[in-house]
Amino acid sequence: MILVIGGAYSGKHAYVRTLGYAEEQIANAKLDDKPVLDNLQDLLQTAELNEEMLDELRTHDIVICTELGSGIVPANAQDRVWRERVGRACGALAAHADSVIRIVCGIPLAIKGELPCNS
Repeated sequence: MILVIGGAYSGKHAYVRTLGYAEEQIANAKLDDKPVLDNLQDLLQTAELNEEMLDELRTHDIVICTELGSGIVPANAQDRVWRERVGRACGALAAHADSVIRIVCGIPLAIKGELPCNS
């Protein structure tokens, strides 16, 4: 499994498309049988991460998540809980991922493992 992280609108989705995944192979914040899950952070806004969900996330080829913890601490308590939930989920996924790729200004940087070869 490859975890792709980065800020909002940093090019994460576009990068995954360069790896040969078609738009119809990418699920938007929904656990299903598609090989790519985009917007993990949105899925975690209302769902608590548990072992069952973690196991299911690990079955995807790629999981894409927008980083929420790089800015100002949210004033709203609910948003702070969400931010922590996303951070913990990314940490758990990264521990089991073959590669963790951070996208900065559209440029992929491998922070764990290797950059996948483009198709």
